[in-house]
Amino acid sequence: MADFFQTGAIATLHRLGLPDVARLEQQLQEYSRETPIALVLPCHARELRTPALRGILRELRQVPYLRQVIVGLDGANAEDWRRARRLFRTLPQNPVLLWNDGQRMKRLLEKLEAADLSIGQAGKGRNVWLCWGFVIASGQSRMVAMHDCDILTYNRELLARLCYPVAHPSLGFDFCKGYYARCSTQLNGRVMRLLVTPLLRALKSIVGQVPFLVYLDTYRYPLAGEFSLDVDLVRRNRIPSDWGLEIGLLAEVYRNCAPRAICQSELCDNYDHKHQELSPRDDEKGLNRMAVDVTKSVFIRMAAEGIKLDAGLFDTLASAYMRQAEDTLRFYAADAAVNGLRYPRHEEEKATATFARSIQTAAKAFLQDPLWTPLIPNWNRVQSALPDFLDEFHHAVTLDNKN
Repeated sequence: MADFFQTGAIATLHRLGLPDVARLEQQLQEYSRETPIALVLPCHARELRTPALRGILRELRQVPYLRQVIVGLDGANAEDWRRARRLFRTLPQNPVLLWNDGQRMKRLLEKLEAADLSIGQAGKGRNVWLCWGFVIASGQSRMVAMHDCDILTYNRELLARLCYPVAHPSLGFDFCKGYYARCSTQLNGRVMRLLVTPLLRALKSIVGQVPFLVYLDTYRYPLAGEFSLDVDLVRRNRIPSDWGLEIGLLAEVYRNCAPRAICQSELCDNYDHKHQELSPRDDEKGLNRMAVDVTKSVFIRMAAEGIKLDAGLFDTLASAYMRQAEDTLRFYAADAAVNGLRYPRHEEEKATATFARSIQTAAKAFLQDPLWTPLIPNWNRVQSALPDFLDEFHHAVTLDNKN
């Protein structure tokens, strides 16, 4: 059983007692009459053959309350596209697939670039943004939920708990972020545990209890890939195209949403997905690359909130982060010991050293170009610049799904 402590900055919805998925789904069916729900699944072609995706599809076949399922497919050739259509066709919700590497989509992306609407390089952020665009273009749903396609421990409860706070007509939430524990025989989630939390607390020790940093540090798992939001936020929010998607989205929600309309929901007892290599010697790969992108996203959004970031601050941050990380290692070693989990101290130390270098890389990039941003224009701007684009987008996706 989870605790029921409220952190105060945003509402925390805990998973208490025995799960009752049938009750949640029955109520969601009722709520979805007023608030139709779209589920967005960003998927890479390499995930099409995985046990994780097969398990997700098996669970989704039993979900009764979804109006739409939108699948964004990255890295797919023609054979992958046909495989994906066969695979997702088994869902009763008649999913729509976006072939992000298909010729029709490429022509649409070129049109955006020609209109000075840069949407960055291919990646999860751009994939999610395109799926959001189809939700808006189709006009069928009033809220959107999103989760990854590599979840090994997926079940229907996760999705129901993610959708429920925003779909409920009287709870008053416009945005819900998922959170959960991540452990097996050892503690997982290294970027969250050993980078994000120590980084945020080191920054607070330097610049003080800045509301934006307090807000980010309130989330139990800010890097979780599961969230749901009202379609009006889908239109207004700008999101990064790189690994900074989750932090960038939380920053946009902070900007566009009242704190009382934001919550985090505990989704499941435990969570596991694919694990990436640390890549300590290459900041263009693995968790090292993710750490650089996440840290740059934090710096960019801090600057946007009016927080002064200079070389002196970054020099101080290097020492402050290492002090926080050392305390964090001790705390997690104790947590693992009391729960009988393995704690590979050397690997944890190596990760914190790698993340310290990631922070330095991100700081150097920020100082060289503080105005650089990976944020994609929001869909309101696209509609203003290209009034017919959403209709063309909807038509192209429809044709891809017919052929």
